[in-house]
Order: sequence, then C-alpha cells, then structure tokens
Amino acid sequence: MTDSVPSVTIGDVDDLVNPVLLDVREQDEYDAGHAPDVTFIPLGALADPSVVLPADRTILCICRVGGRSAQATAFLRDRGFDAVNLEGGMKAWAAFGLDVVRDDGSHGQVI
Repeated sequence: MTDSVPSVTIGDVDDLVNPVLLDVREQDEYDAGHAPDVTFIPLGALADPSVVLPADRTILCICRVGGRSAQATAFLRDRGFDAVNLEGGMKAWAAFGLDVVRDDGSHGQVI
C-alpha cells in the first residue's frame, strides 16, 4: 500500500456511513469465502465500462491482505469516487471475527 491511498482498519469500518464493500480478489478467492453482502468485481475488471458503482457512497475496497484493494482504491479515487482501502483485507476481516461466507450461505474461508 502507498501512503497516499486512504485506508481504514477493520476496527474503524463502523465509522463509515453506509459503505459499499467491494471485493476485488479473483473468482477462486471470492468463491472460497467473502464478506456477506459484498459487491464482487475483480481488480482487473474495474476498468470495464460496464462496471457501475454508486457515486454517492463510500466504497470500501477489500482483497486478501490489502495490496490489490489499495490499487483499486487509487483507481477509483482517480475517477472521482470516495474510496478507501481496508488495511489487512479479508485476513483482518476474518481475524476480527466477522463472517466469511460462500454464496450458498455456508461458512467460507480466506485463501
């Protein structure tokens, strides 16, 4: 991560007002386990013109440990979005005791 990319720790996520959680990992990582109610768009697909994200909400970018989500945050901020990176990514999410699920609602894991 770079110092110029705004980020929050998992303990500070509740300070964000109604954020959109954006998972930018790869499909196999997402399938293994993700946060509930997350929007999934792999980092490489963010530039696709068909991608639509709300311009009126903070976008909280998340990946496995924070590197790809920092890139996504920088990319989105360059395009005028209010985006922040989640430090530690899904590893921090899971370590904090938050739910990690699969699409079928069963317990997932962070790979």
